[in-house]
Amino acid sequence: MRRLLVFSDLDGSLLDHDSYDYTPALPAIAEIYARGGILVLASSKTAAEMLPLHHDLGLGDTPMIVENGAACVSPEGIGSKTADYRAIRQVLSTLNAPFRGFGDMSVAEVSAQTGLSHLQAERAKARQFSEPGLWQGDAHQHAAFLAALARHGINASRGGRFLTLSFGATKADQMMKLRQRYRGCFTIAIGDAPNDFDMIAAADRGVVIRNPHSPDLPPFQHEHRILRTEHSGPDGWYAAVMQLLSDWDQEQKGTATHG
Repeated sequence: MRRLLVFSDLDGSLLDHDSYDYTPALPAIAEIYARGGILVLASSKTAAEMLPLHHDLGLGDTPMIVENGAACVSPEGIGSKTADYRAIRQVLSTLNAPFRGFGDMSVAEVSAQTGLSHLQAERAKARQFSEPGLWQGDAHQHAAFLAALARHGINASRGGRFLTLSFGATKADQMMKLRQRYRGCFTIAIGDAPNDFDMIAAADRGVVIRNPHSPDLPPFQHEHRILRTEHSGPDGWYAAVMQLLSDWDQEQKGTATHG
């Protein structure tokens, strides 16, 4: 039987946009586990930020897709791999650009800029693979900055107020690597924002969680494989996963009957 892999964004998807509550989704998560499935968290958060939730959900040694897809790490690998981050910071030190990254900010400043608590800001500063920050220059300087970064293989992506620098890997890239590890698996990808689009598109079935805070994601090439939820956050997550698991059960019965 094919292994079920469920990849999920956090904020606005598994987690409520405002309260960060995930309890409405718990019965659906239990049903994933009951089928021998694996839940992979995929977020722009750092591994240090994601680890408490990873523990609370009982995910064991399941890897996490962190820092918007810059890497996929196991819980034991948190903090042990920092070469990418150090390389990005080294390049920044040579450019003298009007860019103020998290590495240039104190915990208090990150807290003030993001609205995170002191502890959350401390975890957000525990970067391993990417560097978010504030651009403080003009358009001409910005173009020169991006060109200089590109010469070092560094990509810059805009997310809200922050410009995030990384070596370019995405959530979809990391999902495909795990798909290769579990050959023959069936993948579900869940998200609510543009940075989830490619991951959702690449899965066997995709879920777009309704996001009342931003425009709807555009149509996908294979829209028939996409489920768009009526409810937002974990309520939408629960309803979508339960529907897809019902479809999965019917498919498995059909396979067994014809086997």
